[in-house]
Amino acid sequence: MSATMDTESTYSGYSHYSGHSKKAHRQGSRDRHKSPRSKDGSRSEKSVTIQTPPAEPLLGNDASRAEEGQDDNWGETTTAITGTSEHSISQEDIARISKDLEDSVGLDCKRYLGLTVAAVLGLLVFLTPIAFILLPQILWRDDLEPCGTVCEGLFISVAFKLLILLIGTWALFFRQPKADLPRVLVFRALLLVLIFLFVFSYWLFYGVRILDSKDTNYQGIVQYAVSLVDALLFIHYLAIVLLELRQLQPMFTVKVVRSTDGESRYYSLGHLSIQRAALVVLENYYKDFTVYNPALLTASKSRAAKHMAGLKVYNVDGPGNNASGQSRAMIAAAARRRDSSHNELYYEEADHERRVKKRRARLVVAVEEAFTHIKRLQAEEQQKAPGEMMDPREAAQAIFPSMARALQKYLRTTRQQQYHSMESILQHLSFCITNNMTPKAFLERYLNPGPTLQYDRDRWFSKQWTLVSEEAVTSGLQDGIVFVLKCLDFSLVVNVKKIPFIKLSEEFIDPKSHKFVLRLQSETSV
Repeated sequence: MSATMDTESTYSGYSHYSGHSKKAHRQGSRDRHKSPRSKDGSRSEKSVTIQTPPAEPLLGNDASRAEEGQDDNWGETTTAITGTSEHSISQEDIARISKDLEDSVGLDCKRYLGLTVAAVLGLLVFLTPIAFILLPQILWRDDLEPCGTVCEGLFISVAFKLLILLIGTWALFFRQPKADLPRVLVFRALLLVLIFLFVFSYWLFYGVRILDSKDTNYQGIVQYAVSLVDALLFIHYLAIVLLELRQLQPMFTVKVVRSTDGESRYYSLGHLSIQRAALVVLENYYKDFTVYNPALLTASKSRAAKHMAGLKVYNVDGPGNNASGQSRAMIAAAARRRDSSHNELYYEEADHERRVKKRRARLVVAVEEAFTHIKRLQAEEQQKAPGEMMDPREAAQAIFPSMARALQKYLRTTRQQQYHSMESILQHLSFCITNNMTPKAFLERYLNPGPTLQYDRDRWFSKQWTLVSEEAVTSGLQDGIVFVLKCLDFSLVVNVKKIPFIKLSEEFIDPKSHKFVLRLQSETSV
């Protein structure tokens, strides 16, 4: 019992108990809360929920106010919202999170290992032709035949071809990776294996036929190095075809659906593996889909919970009675009589739209008046000395209190307050003032929810994704494949359809078929 009371006192600042917490608050005691008891007198069970700290709200916390010097007119009242969390963390979840951290460390090691192998192999490729030319000069220089004009011209050819190969390799392979994929890229790995086998075979032939025999034909040795560079250029061309050109032609159409709100988009993809197709889908998701807002889903959940709470089911039949069909019919009839959720939904949405339009009109008027004040201040500043000019940041802080309340109410009504902090709004306002933008341009960010990239990274609900697929992620796309991209709060369901084969036929139209003769009669009826 003492352990239970200690646990309850530890989480007394984070838990909310109806009835008992109010009584404890009136008495001024926060050290001990009485547990609610059931009707039979037994103590009810409680679960402790570990919640992640929410993003910075529109009002900002005390620390942010002290740092940023928040204006007093920004929020006249402070609202504390309590509720039940939808996410809980158990011991299994903690173990899974630790496993994910270990996997992330493994992914980093795998990525750096791949880069190291590619860098070592690339260095070997570029040093091999130079070694082929320099080794005879170092080992048996006195026995070599003199290098003529043709041989010296081959030196220039090798130098420029190596320079071209170096630039092409840097442009194609040494690029900053956009994501950590779960598996290696098949074509990239095959190209690395092909280059290794190719260079190894050249070294083997060079060691057996030139180093062992100490060939004196230096021009032939240089031509051998030139042939290696030419072959490497052809392999680079093959890499461009496999890694870049092959995927350009659209072959599949994918439908991406967000699981929470059903928002969907269509994209056309070429011959890609499943993991690369998932990467393309995520790149387009961040710029095409509106930002995920879980607050918009709470209204429908609360309606459903309220409706289910209004329905009470009683077991009117005894355990041995066979009138179960009659009881089910009675329950269904009672549910149909009490089912008025569509009317509640209609009036609730109508009221919400009315409030949104009303507060939107107030916001537009407030912003227009603030920008009019800015123009008046700019006209006054032009008459002052250059040293007394007001910078855009100060101008934004000067006009912000006049629109703060209207903007605050609108963002709360549309449930966007968690995506816009006071500092971000001031930065956007100063940006609009600097670039002489209109009030409509300033309000565009707040009137319509934008894509995820528009907001700060700490406001995103999707940073780490998990690819779930029945097929191997290294296999190519096929008609009918479905894979899922999961994050913490929602998932993206991707359905792949192949673009159908289109057959076009030509129909010849005789130009004479468009000609006609208009005959007019000179005599008309009277």
